[in-house]
Amino acid sequence: MKFVVQVRLFPTPAQEAALADTLRLCNAAANLVSRTAWETKVFRNYDLRLHTYGELKSMGLSAQPAQHVIKKVADAYTTVKAQVKAGIRQPLEKPIGFRKDAAQPFDDRCLSWQIPDRTVSIWTTDGRAKGVRFGCSDPQARALAAYHKGESDLVHRDGLWLLIATCDVPDTDVTDPDGFLGVDLGIANIATTDDGTRHAGNALNAVRHRNRELRRRLQAKRTKSAKRLLKHRRRAEARYARDVNHVISKSIVTEAARTSRGIALEDLGGIRERVRLRKPQRVTLHSWAFAQLGQFIAYKATRAGVAVVYIDPRYTSQGCSTCGHIDKKNRPDQETFCCTSCGFAEHADVNAARNIASRGAVGWAVSHAADDAA
Repeated sequence: MKFVVQVRLFPTPAQEAALADTLRLCNAAANLVSRTAWETKVFRNYDLRLHTYGELKSMGLSAQPAQHVIKKVADAYTTVKAQVKAGIRQPLEKPIGFRKDAAQPFDDRCLSWQIPDRTVSIWTTDGRAKGVRFGCSDPQARALAAYHKGESDLVHRDGLWLLIATCDVPDTDVTDPDGFLGVDLGIANIATTDDGTRHAGNALNAVRHRNRELRRRLQAKRTKSAKRLLKHRRRAEARYARDVNHVISKSIVTEAARTSRGIALEDLGGIRERVRLRKPQRVTLHSWAFAQLGQFIAYKATRAGVAVVYIDPRYTSQGCSTCGHIDKKNRPDQETFCCTSCGFAEHADVNAARNIASRGAVGWAVSHAADDAA
């Protein structure tokens, strides 16, 4: 499986200036290639080289960076074409533009890692910058040393210099699960397991509400200082939510691995289009990073050899985990589940997680019975 390792660079002032000039030149070149692709209607990587490679070399780019610039542009148009085909976005009306500090990929010819010394050597427009320090954790360093493969992206974000590297880790054999840990994803409680563990979303929802109010006030001011503050804070909420999702997903996968169980999750694809909510609830739902949490659980489970199954989410909240009776009246309020048939009572999210765990076990058994028959 592939995962990314993000490390922070600590360049000297001279190295930082060289990196900034490199990104500016690469992205100016990318804009030139993009305009050429738009005007000639040529979007394939190899064909774009024939039209633009010589001009990029004359701008001061070396051979490998020039080819990476062309490939970056070709990949951007390929992505947009796929999004248009999937109905995610409208067709382009002008060439794709690249910010002056947009990320730039480097391969092993342009960038080399010295993991023990925590330094990198990277190509710049001012020559090779050697001994650029970086910081990372010991697990990240071990992953880079053992599994780093392919390109690394140079990123300048919020005043920080980052390198994002791809690591290709061998797949871990999935162990045959002894039951499943059901996980119910929600808004009031971000995640609830059938064991009764609830990861409350109060803190995250409070942060989001506070940020929404702050954005509203700053946008109303329309001053330069307000715009600077908005720009400075635009990623703060996303970073906080990402950290919360990492902590929750690690806890869930660790518990599943400890008890030799798999993980059962709801298939929540398209939930934003399916559910009908009042306007305040819609705002909360659209800012809810449930897809990210599901992805974190899935990749951590894969690395740990824990099985993951996805189940149909219909009626998991209205069905009784004891007798199976389904009725809207089983949910008198958000927190309470009380079966109108057998009288079973439990926290609503815990009851839903138990239903998810049961469906996960059935789904796993059915899929493996089909594999055995084949």
